[in-house]
Amino acid sequence: MLCLVIPAFDALGRLPPGIHNATWEEIAVRFGGTPWRDRLLRGLRQALASLKAAGCGVAYIDGSFVTHRSAPGDFDACWDEVGVDPDALDPVLLDFKNKRAAQKARFGGELFPSTWSADRAGNSFVQFFQIDKATGDQKGIVAIDLQGWQP
Repeated sequence: MLCLVIPAFDALGRLPPGIHNATWEEIAVRFGGTPWRDRLLRGLRQALASLKAAGCGVAYIDGSFVTHRSAPGDFDACWDEVGVDPDALDPVLLDFKNKRAAQKARFGGELFPSTWSADRAGNSFVQFFQIDKATGDQKGIVAIDLQGWQP
């Protein structure tokens, strides 16, 4: 039986503050289950497999996808650049034109390098993703270790 480590949502339908480590199986069980969510999972899996192939060790998943919403718009993610071979990286993962249209078309979501600045305050994406845009409160995100993951 699968033991979920992703905590329950808070009263606003968000994960509690922090970075919550999870396996792919835990992510799929917790955030899949509808045709739309399963479609987003397929795109996320493809993006993560591409990142892993380029040497990425960790990715962080955010957005309405990791909330209680039954029909999230997409997923947002960022990835640790340490160890990534830029020549092996799928070029679409570095295509940020037209509000990341190529990423959305290919994967169903948006992915950013985790240390890049995400806002005017200078927060990196991994920091920015842990702030609720509506309230300013801290919230949780999910991390997946790609090194041991078999896509």
